[in-house]
Amino acid sequence: MKIQNRRQFLFFVGALIVVAVLICAGCGKKDAARNGAAAGPPPPPTVVVAEVTQKTVPIFSEFVGQTAASQTVEVRARAQGMLEKTFFTEGAVVRKGQILFQIQKSEYQAKVLSAKAAVAKAQADLAQARERVDVIQAESNLAQAQTTHSLARSDLARYVPLAKQNAVTQIDLDAARAKEETAKAEVNAAQATLTNRTAAVKYNIEQAAAVVSAAKADLALAEINLTYCTIYSPITGIIGLQEVNVGNLVGKNEPTLLTTISSSSSLDVDFSISEAYMLQLTKSGKAGARRGVGFQLILADNSIYDQEGRFSVVDRTVDPKTGTIKVRASFPNAANRLRPGQFARVRVAAEERANAVLVPQVAVQELQSAKYVLVVGADNKIVQRTVTVSDRYEDSFIVTDGLKAGERVVTEGVQKVRPGMVVKPTTTAGGAS
Repeated sequence: MKIQNRRQFLFFVGALIVVAVLICAGCGKKDAARNGAAAGPPPPPTVVVAEVTQKTVPIFSEFVGQTAASQTVEVRARAQGMLEKTFFTEGAVVRKGQILFQIQKSEYQAKVLSAKAAVAKAQADLAQARERVDVIQAESNLAQAQTTHSLARSDLARYVPLAKQNAVTQIDLDAARAKEETAKAEVNAAQATLTNRTAAVKYNIEQAAAVVSAAKADLALAEINLTYCTIYSPITGIIGLQEVNVGNLVGKNEPTLLTTISSSSSLDVDFSISEAYMLQLTKSGKAGARRGVGFQLILADNSIYDQEGRFSVVDRTVDPKTGTIKVRASFPNAANRLRPGQFARVRVAAEERANAVLVPQVAVQELQSAKYVLVVGADNKIVQRTVTVSDRYEDSFIVTDGLKAGERVVTEGVQKVRPGMVVKPTTTAGGAS
């Protein structure tokens, strides 16, 4: 009997607990319903919007190019010897005529002194040859022979009439005639000797003069080779790394590469454009029109170089295989921001688009190859609009269909809204919550 009473008691307690739980749950639902009715509907989400604009804009085209120095010079050793000194800092700007390297030059200085001595000796030999001692002696002998011949001829002329008068013997006449003939032969011999010696002296003078010229040439070459021991910068530009360290032998068998210098005041960018685009750039037809076209350089970090470039060179012919022509634009580089070998994009405006409708690029979304924007209407409701875009201008797309100037598009907060939803628009960046 006690056990049955105990069971009834436990059943009664359990029933009370269940009733209490149900009562509490009912009260909680009533409180939640009351609180919900008091809070009301949630506020509309805030989105950042931008107004669609309309204006005349330039149309840019981009080309991939690579920077190159207008001048690049390899500095090589033209004299053989030990590299003694360097006078520059690698990667720094050097000026034209600035000393860069010094090669050991004692050997070349000795060769210069030897060449100078050879020139002095040759000049002395030339001066001696020009004294014409042998010619002067031959001229004296000829004059003496001519005098003797004149006397013999006078004696013969006097003896001939005397012989006819038998005033002198035939022997005396024959002797006078023989003496005149001998004197005449001596004159001829002296004349021949003078002619030979004159020719010989002329030859000796010319030969000595040639030796002087050769010695002077050797001296000039020795002095030139001596100047090669001191190496100067041929241009103003940025000098590269030093290829040979001090103490090494350079210039043996071939000119040793010491370093390379690239001009830095301006840099060129080479790229290719189509024949049609080239005509578009120069369609004004005025002389020098192509050189007036401005180029922008977009660097690897997508920043725009602050100096505008100009046409420098246009290749002479169009490549028939590709239909393109090589073009070179030159950019000022006084601050040395650009270096040769950089890859960059070249941008140029060839035309203008009048009354172009512009929408920020961040407002354009893509779904299944179709582009759309979320437009905020006058009632602040979201409308999804399919648009057609063409070229880019700065951070905007040019819209050819789907939008008109003055409409508002969502640029921030696109993920939390959907078409038909009422939103709270703001123009403050970062204002979407």
